[in-house]
Amino acid sequence: MAKEVKIGNITIGGGKPIAVQSMTNTVTSDYDATFLQLQRLQEAGCDIARLAVNNNEDVEVSKRLIKKIDMPLVADIQFDYKLAVMSADAGYAKIRFNPGNIGSKKNVAEVVSACKQNCVPIRIGVNSGSLEKEISKTYGFGADAMIKSVQRHVEILEKFGFYDIVLSAKSSDVKTTVEVYRKLYLMGYPLHVGVTESGYSTMGMIKSSIGVGSLLLDGIGDTIRVSLTGDPIQEVEVAQNILKAIGLKEDFCEIVSCPTCSRCKYDLESIVKELTEYTKNTKKKIKIAAMGCIVNGPGEARDADFGFAGGGNGQAVIFEKGNVVKKIATDEILSEIKRRIDNF
Repeated sequence: MAKEVKIGNITIGGGKPIAVQSMTNTVTSDYDATFLQLQRLQEAGCDIARLAVNNNEDVEVSKRLIKKIDMPLVADIQFDYKLAVMSADAGYAKIRFNPGNIGSKKNVAEVVSACKQNCVPIRIGVNSGSLEKEISKTYGFGADAMIKSVQRHVEILEKFGFYDIVLSAKSSDVKTTVEVYRKLYLMGYPLHVGVTESGYSTMGMIKSSIGVGSLLLDGIGDTIRVSLTGDPIQEVEVAQNILKAIGLKEDFCEIVSCPTCSRCKYDLESIVKELTEYTKNTKKKIKIAAMGCIVNGPGEARDADFGFAGGGNGQAVIFEKGNVVKKIATDEILSEIKRRIDNF
């Protein structure tokens, strides 16, 4: 089990719940746009949000954002270590730097000093696309190179007496990502898990679900970020669904539904779509089965709290724990199931 590290009011590691992260894609110095996106991220279920800090103006605007947003904010630093120092002083809850471009040990020492003074943890954020030149020349850009980069910077931080460390080493290749994190797990520090640059829409979701999900199923990972091209709100939704799918999040309404075949004589898809929207903010542990026909419906959904199946001729049955308890018309399904959800 990884050691605990506190990021603002969120603690990761030590068996604590998995924290969901995302990153803004607004210009950080655009206060209004960034503030609005941070609010939307938090409403979607984001626990920790990261912002790119590229210049002094970003730091100054960040001070206002930190005061207004009730969620830990992380400064993402590339190239300029001085921005990491300024961000730690500005009130950021964590600093992420890239070992591939943070520079010399002297630079890192100044970052460590600022983080110690402000009780701010550091994430060593290795990326396969931006490794240190001396490491890539010797080891290439695969798993071994990424591990070497992480190990090198962990040793540097530890020599400076700094141990509030979070580790990440991301690749856009799922197999490489999984291989790296299985090795990082042995180092004992909390892990920020994700498949970087996983892509757009469906493919990105699939790559992230396989990579992140497989690691979490093995107990590897303390905070996750799904990286998708597009609206970061979608990243949070996918991350939350990964946690739900593998049983790490239970206070939600799960709807299991069949793919339908020619035996389904009613519009199951539209009913499931409306129920999904109706329950998206439900904070109850409910399992609902939506089945196309009576042949296998109740039996296949035996472990559901309740559900429904089409019976033909405009009729449907309602069942609880696999037992039929009521017969209704198919046009009454929505109102019946919504009532049961509300009263559950």
